[in-house]
Amino acid sequence: MIKKIGFIGAGNMGGALIRGLAPREDLEIHAFDLDQEKINNLAQNIEFTSWQSITDLIEHSDYIVLAVKPQVLKDVVREIKDHLNEKKCLISIAAGIKLKNLIKWSNNICPVVRVMPNTPALVGKGVFALCFDHDLTQNIDQNFITSLFATLGEVHILKEEYFDIFTALVGSGPAYVFYLLDSFIDAGLTFGLPRDMARKMVYALFEGSMHMVQNSSDRHLAELKEMVTSPGGTTIAGLNKLDQKAVKAAIIEAVEAACKRSKEIGGLNSLVGACDGLHLG
Repeated sequence: MIKKIGFIGAGNMGGALIRGLAPREDLEIHAFDLDQEKINNLAQNIEFTSWQSITDLIEHSDYIVLAVKPQVLKDVVREIKDHLNEKKCLISIAAGIKLKNLIKWSNNICPVVRVMPNTPALVGKGVFALCFDHDLTQNIDQNFITSLFATLGEVHILKEEYFDIFTALVGSGPAYVFYLLDSFIDAGLTFGLPRDMARKMVYALFEGSMHMVQNSSDRHLAELKEMVTSPGGTTIAGLNKLDQKAVKAAIIEAVEAACKRSKEIGGLNSLVGACDGLHLG
């Protein structure tokens, strides 16, 4: 059976989802974006139905993916709420917007699913958290929704209480990885390696190390580390310096700070939901 899925927003993440889902023959894809250029760019390579009106998209879609910026999501949901019914399903990928706000803004008329992606979804290697805490999601095909995001990466079903730590660890995580990559490259530059050479070496280092982890599922990371660490050798000297600088503690503290900020942002969004007309800078 063909499922009709509509996207409000065709920017980076919305566009990535549309591109990733386009080959599926069980989907009829619809899209709307105020920026017609984004729609035109997508339409050059894939087939989908675009709409000039957001209400037309709602009418022709059973599953509506809200792929807009968090600060405009409230206005979007309130604009479409009178066109929703119990047979529709809202899927929000907006960071920090809690279910209770989405449910309130949509008058609790249809199931609401909250999703947190990360940017590697842009290349089909995303990690997604899906939340089905809303009572009305018992009336929808949760496996189908899970399959949508599994098309673009790995999916984890989480209670909403874990979304702040998921956001801090996995949503923000690519930036931490890029920071580490950049640091390794700078280390190579510091000791004379040409930039292009250092970059290629470091990228291959991380790729090969992850491949080793994925193909050694029966081995703990500590064991893999020991395979590289000889007594009195170069590796233990480097690891000792990392321990002296408390690098592991710094990473944990970074995730803690991001988690705290995620909670703060969620609180601000809750305040916006409770106080109509209040604008927070």
